[in-house]
Amino acid sequence: MSAINYDLSKIKGVVFDVDGVLSPATIPMDASGHPMRMVNIKDGYALQLAVKRGLKIAIITGADSEAIRVRYSALGIKDIYLKASRKIPLLEEWMQANSLMPDEVAYAGDDIPDFEPMMHVGLRVAPADAAEEIKSIATYISPMAGGYGVGRDLLEQIMRLRGMWMNDSKAFGW
Repeated sequence: MSAINYDLSKIKGVVFDVDGVLSPATIPMDASGHPMRMVNIKDGYALQLAVKRGLKIAIITGADSEAIRVRYSALGIKDIYLKASRKIPLLEEWMQANSLMPDEVAYAGDDIPDFEPMMHVGLRVAPADAAEEIKSIATYISPMAGGYGVGRDLLEQIMRLRGMWMNDSKAFGW
């Protein structure tokens, strides 16, 4: 049984913001001023398994970091959009390219730039520490804070409900 009040059997695609969702909202900077993001290993495991199971996964972030592309490409994610000043056009393009209807898409976001794209999908997910404006429109507020398992929480619930979690030997490796 899922904690999410949505028909998860409909979900074919999941979109994630990075900062504040897949990484904590507080980001250390290196000596040259470049952000150094943390990633959650359990999110990574769920992301790569979701890709293997055929879920469409996209990253849409305002960040300009090759490290983001490297990290999520290594997990098998092909649709990674960086420097997104407005996210809705990229979301619409991605949905059209993957023949996805709004009710087949989940979007996990945490702040104002995610408001518009979240209003365009069926399942709107917010971390526990998301901005109040985002929480107010969320279908589901994860008990996890951004960077501390939001991706795993969402993807595990989707895959469990659909019988895709720990159901064969592929689930036990990277």
